[in-house]
Amino acid sequence: MARLLCLTTLMMIFPIILCLTTSAAGTASDTLDSGSNITDGATLVSAGGSFTLGFFSPTGVPTKRYLGIWFTASPEAICWVANRETFLSNTTSGVLVIGSTGSLRLLDGSSGHTAWSSNSNTTTASSAPAVAQLLDSGNLVVREQSSGDVLWQSFDYPSNTLLAGMRIGKNPQTGAEWSLTSWRASNDPTTGDCRRVMDTRGLPDTVSWQGNAKKSRSGPWNGLWFSGVPEMERVSNSDAYSNQVVVRPNEIAYIFNARTDAPFSRLVLNEVCVLQRLAWDPASRVWNVLAQAPRDLCDDYAMCGAFGLCDMDTTATLFCSCVLGFSPVNPYGGGCRRNVPLECDGNGTTTDGFMVVRAVKLPDTDNATVDMSATVEQCRARCLANCSCVAYAAADIRGGGDGSGCVMWTNYIVDMRYVDKGQDRLYLRLAKSELDIALRKRRGVAKIVLPVTASLLAATAAGVYLVRICKLRGPRQNNSSGKKVMPGTESTSNELGDEEDLELPFFSFRDIVSATNNFSEANMLGRGGFGKVYKGMLPINREVAIKRLGKGSRQGAEEFRNEVVLIAKLQHRNLVRLLGCCIHGDERLLIYESCK
Repeated sequence: MARLLCLTTLMMIFPIILCLTTSAAGTASDTLDSGSNITDGATLVSAGGSFTLGFFSPTGVPTKRYLGIWFTASPEAICWVANRETFLSNTTSGVLVIGSTGSLRLLDGSSGHTAWSSNSNTTTASSAPAVAQLLDSGNLVVREQSSGDVLWQSFDYPSNTLLAGMRIGKNPQTGAEWSLTSWRASNDPTTGDCRRVMDTRGLPDTVSWQGNAKKSRSGPWNGLWFSGVPEMERVSNSDAYSNQVVVRPNEIAYIFNARTDAPFSRLVLNEVCVLQRLAWDPASRVWNVLAQAPRDLCDDYAMCGAFGLCDMDTTATLFCSCVLGFSPVNPYGGGCRRNVPLECDGNGTTTDGFMVVRAVKLPDTDNATVDMSATVEQCRARCLANCSCVAYAAADIRGGGDGSGCVMWTNYIVDMRYVDKGQDRLYLRLAKSELDIALRKRRGVAKIVLPVTASLLAATAAGVYLVRICKLRGPRQNNSSGKKVMPGTESTSNELGDEEDLELPFFSFRDIVSATNNFSEANMLGRGGFGKVYKGMLPINREVAIKRLGKGSRQGAEEFRNEVVLIAKLQHRNLVRLLGCCIHGDERLLIYESCK
């Protein structure tokens, strides 16, 4: 009878227990209360559903269990791992508990051993009850229940992933560091050989290390972006994401932030030391690679050695060259050396000067000194007074102009490359004789470039002006103005104004066709945005260059007259003289004297 009563009672209670268990499992919590635990198979889910904490096995390794945090929409995207160095071998034995002092402990239930504890990460002990909560940022936070004070958070102990709101950097006062460390392999979360850290010995600079060797770096922070990553400015101006570097007595760190409705984004340092910025595409449910470092060979650290300059856009087979005033140490690499020693007596007396190197990632600042309170002019004077100083630059380029602050390099510069829209002013110290050579080279280039540029601009202006004129007036078949007309030409219409003798005749289209052999390809000299240019021989046995233009724009006769007067009087020994024009239907042609 007693046994029957016991069975009856159990049958009545069991559905209630089952109902409660199902309810608890169906509504995932984001909080672990003091004295509670999570076993393998259970999870915490952030309030907005973005992140999940629980147990997982890496792909292809079902016998190893880890406690981690992942994107709920993409479970394979693991953001953080607690027990990276000590996996659990039993798929049902893992238990996460929170103690009365606010410490988290991951237990191996089969042996009772602690596989991981937040105490090992210097958790602040508390005598008051504490709770652990998974936030919608992906941060697992342990708080004192009554005061809400944070005792520990996973964001202070990154794995291989940086989420929005996390940081890479260090605390100068305590030496604490926040850095990314790679997995050993794509399916092994054990700490690998690669690290991404904040280098604070000069200007803030994020650097990838593999073991004891530098692999790549972003370039020093210039107030707006890391000088080797100018595209960061475009990201920082977007609505979705922003980048910042904070410099405080207790913190020097890089942080990227995201708007609450922005697509998920993360920075991941993989096992081969490549840092990738990934963005989640909800429609296709894939992670797209937005950027990565290193992006090419020129991002490999010290690719071209001391005083070398790397350029991926060069057409040469070798990407490395020396900055002006330097020559290769040997044909096979090894950096560059000065052609002429600096002239410095140690008392600040020198004839040295500076050459500007533009559009570059600034050199490594490990051997640099920084003074944010100095002006750029003060920086120049300090560099000249220091015989070991080889270059200087503004430390902060915000506000336009020359910038502010001072960073000075001593003895050498290394790991410099050309970057599209890179930092525009690095002042490289050279001996006076080398500066004179550089100046002569630039003057030589200017002697070629300036006249050619002026000629092109004048020819373009003349072309535009005359096209407008010719749209108003067609060719005149007789010399109604009574002016003298060259054989093979037609006179300009005097309706444009009698007070100025323009002396710019119209040429017969028939003669132009004949002169260019009906615009044959054999007579074509070249082409550009304003049309094609042909060589031709006029009936008066005069060789000319004929530009065949497209349609011009409309303008009033008075404006055209003023422009023609200007062109007619425009003369320069380096400019090709304009002889006249021709209009025939939709054809607009300009006739220049031959350059021959």
